[in-house]
Amino acid sequence: MGIYALDPAVQVILIPVIIFALSFHEFSHGWMAYRYGDPTAKNAGRLTLNPMAHLDIFGSLALYLMGFGWAKPVPVDPRYLANPKRDMMWIALAGPVSNLIVALVSGILLSVLLRLGLIGSQSPLLMVLIMSLQINLVLAIFNFIPIPPLDGSRILGGLIPYKYQNELAKFEYYGPRILMGLIILSMFTRFNIFAVIISPIMTIFLKLFTFGIY
Repeated sequence: MGIYALDPAVQVILIPVIIFALSFHEFSHGWMAYRYGDPTAKNAGRLTLNPMAHLDIFGSLALYLMGFGWAKPVPVDPRYLANPKRDMMWIALAGPVSNLIVALVSGILLSVLLRLGLIGSQSPLLMVLIMSLQINLVLAIFNFIPIPPLDGSRILGGLIPYKYQNELAKFEYYGPRILMGLIILSMFTRFNIFAVIISPIMTIFLKLFTFGIY
């Protein structure tokens, strides 16, 4: 079941699922930063699951309409971090990993309830679990793409040797322009490069997280 061209009943379910997935993603960044000693997100009121603190209208609409999206980035001040290179990697990783955890829980519940025959094909709970599984996987995979300002670029920065940091810094400058260009290309043409990247990976995780039932 895709996330496009859904009937109104499913769309009612989809919206709160998107809101929670985006909010939990950003909360996880803030929580991890706070754990490593940076109070910036907490002081900015971002250490919360309140969606009003996290949602970006354009990013939410992109997720709703095109199948990939984002929320407002959580502020992080590296000066508070004991090891900025390593700690920033873990802070960045917290976001997509949180979505993978939610997707895994959704997939396990979906698999168990279907195998036990406890929910039918028209059950609202079935729709919630499917949407949660799909949306959280999309967010996780999209954010692992190593193009700034996506989380993947921060994760990459924590993995590559210091001698390549200058080259990475240059990419930090051009990355948002590249990302926006790809988004515009996906919006106004039939070529959605993100779907090309995300779809095959998502298919694998859908089968893994539902134990082959999906």
